[in-house]
Formats: sequence, C-alpha cells, structure tokens
Amino acid sequence: MSTHRLYYDDAYLQNFEARVLSCSIAEPVQGASGMQPAWEVLLDQTAFYPSSGGQPNDLGLLGEAAVLDVRDEEEGIVHIVDREVGEGGIKGCVNWPRRFDHMQQHTGQHLLSAMFQERFGLPTVSFHLGGEICTIDLQGAEPSRDQLIGTQRAANKVIFEDRTVTVRYGTREQLARLGVRKEVEREGLLRAIEIEGADLQPCGGTHVKSTGQIGMILVRGCSRVRQDWRVEFVCGRRAEELASKDFERERVLMGLLGCGLDELPAAAERLAAERDANFKSLRSALQQLANLWAVQLASTAPVVTNGARIVSLLLRGAHPELLLSLATEIAKNERMIALLVLEESGQLVFAQHPTAGKDLGAVLKSVLAAHPGKGGGSKDFVRAKLADPGASAAALELAKSLAGA
Repeated sequence: MSTHRLYYDDAYLQNFEARVLSCSIAEPVQGASGMQPAWEVLLDQTAFYPSSGGQPNDLGLLGEAAVLDVRDEEEGIVHIVDREVGEGGIKGCVNWPRRFDHMQQHTGQHLLSAMFQERFGLPTVSFHLGGEICTIDLQGAEPSRDQLIGTQRAANKVIFEDRTVTVRYGTREQLARLGVRKEVEREGLLRAIEIEGADLQPCGGTHVKSTGQIGMILVRGCSRVRQDWRVEFVCGRRAEELASKDFERERVLMGLLGCGLDELPAAAERLAAERDANFKSLRSALQQLANLWAVQLASTAPVVTNGARIVSLLLRGAHPELLLSLATEIAKNERMIALLVLEESGQLVFAQHPTAGKDLGAVLKSVLAAHPGKGGGSKDFVRAKLADPGASAAALELAKSLAGA
C-alpha cells in the first residue's frame, strides 16, 4: 500500500494523525552515543518528507518515538524510529525549524537555478541541501564573478517582490507546454513547483508559499567539480547567520590589522607580502646555518661499518625547514649519512651520499614498522612523520642501529 504524502499539498503541516500499518525491527542506526536499536514504521499517510531529490529527510516524533530517518521505498514511506510503536492510530509531529529551513533552501535553489539558466544559459544538473551549505552543479562555462553576483541579485529581486509559489499537477506534455525549466522522462501525473513569473520545475520537495519567505539568497563560492561548476549558497536563516559570522570575522581582522573595513584587502595584501619576505629571509638564514653546521658535524662524525660516517641528531625547538637543509648539506660529503629527527613533531629526514652504500628506504620501512607514521623516498633520501612524536628518540636510536652505528 502506498503512503499518502500529506506534505505534497501542505508543506506547512506540522501535526497530523495517521494509522500504523506495520512496525518491525530494523537494522541498528548510528546515534549520538553509538549504534542504537531501531524500528521501521509504515503509516497510511504522513507529513514526514523522506530523503529525496537532494533534500534531506524530516525529523520529529511519532507518538513517543523519535523519528531518526525517513526513506522512500517500494512499500511506501518508511519511518525509522527509536522504539516500537503499536498498530492503530498515532499522532505525528514534524520538527518545524528543520522543515522550514529545508523549505527555504529548496525554494531558493529553484529560483537560483532558474536565474542561472535564464540569464546565462547555465542549467543545473544536481542539487545538494547540506547541513550548513547548499550546492548546485552547473553545466557549461565557468560563471564569472559578475555572473555570480548578478544571478544572486536577480534572485533576491524576485524574493523581495514576494511572488507566489504554488504547486501544479500535470502530465509531462502539459508541463512542457507551460514552459517547464527541465523536462523529465516520467509518465503519469507529475507534481511541479511554480514561482510566479520566474520558474516552473517538476519537484516532490517541500517549498515555501511565497518567495519572500526565502528571506534572501547568499552565494558563497564557485569551484570546479569534474566537468561542472559547483556553486555554494545559503538562504534565509542560514544567510543571516553566515552574514553575522562574516561581520564578526571582519571585526576581529580590523582590530588585529588596525584598519577599517574598506582597508581590509590592502592590509591583508601588505601582511602577505611581509610574510613572504620574512619567510624568504628565514629560509636564507636557515640555509646559511645548515651550511656551517654541516661542516662541523661532518668533521666530527664517527666512522661505522664499511667506512661510512653517521651524523644522528634529535633536534629540539628547531625550525622544520632546518631539518631538510641540514640533512641535505651533510649528505653532500662522501660516505656521510644524516639521520635527523625533530622531537616536537616526530618529523624525520634521512639522507646519505651515494658512496655510503646504505639503503635508507629499507631503514625507514623498519622504523615505521616499529613506530607507525607516514613517509617515503628513495635509497639515498627519505622523509616521514611519526604518528606519535613521543617515539622520536626511540625511532632515531633504531635508525642508527639499522644504519650500522
């Protein structure tokens, strides 16, 4: 028996009554404190929206049972709940803040997609309503900054005009004659959402009654995803919250940089230029230190098997850049091996002159087998980082013994 979908005709319905057709044990589901028992409930009718079309499912209550998930399956709408419910009459209550948020985001997506297609010929090929950010994937050329801002402005203009949003029903042919934005292949009676004078699109989701209830649309970014362009956006309450967070971040940055809002970009550019210059100077100083230190260390390095000489150092409080420079300089000397480990981070660099005749790749493999981490390299040069920096000293001692010290 198919479940009657109350949300199709009234997305604002929060409380409803239904009849429980069945309740059976389901697979455990992930809860806040781990896996928990669950039951599958079928109703004769429901106001709960199942995950579909890029829109997540509703949450709420069925009697005393918490609704954990809602799925659209062959036998009807399946409600996953946290406890068993008895057959017969039951009252349902939809989590309204979550539902209305989804209505704002989904209707906003229809409007934004319509503006991209109408103004720039960029059709939407997919939609995802995330917990914080929503996305649409556009097919075609990369939208420019002006196109993103222009589309946002056009969509918000329709929002501010508070146009009517209505549900229409018709066959595929009837909707095509009315100018549907994207035709579908399904036959029979279809449900479509019409935004007055802006969009007509087949959709089974929940939507607001007028564009003014979307609040506003805020486009957050655009990036390449495979062959398409993914546009990030938020609507309504989410837009207000993100704008407030943006303002707070700007306020903090203005305080740190000692500038006004309009001066932030220039101040950030100056800071980046200073950072790059300072890093260049630091790298030069570290290289000079490595050159001088390598000479001293190489001259006093003890001789081990096969006439090779080993420098092993457990560095404390050193800059990570020094590790690489120093190991490289030491290994420029014939028959020299450098085994360097930075204690605080567990970073290690092993390097040797080819005449030293060791296989540092094999040494590293054995070290990481005893002290897990990630890294790699060649016979003469390897880099890695230990998962546990506390094992730095032990890893160095093991490397020394494997290298023949």
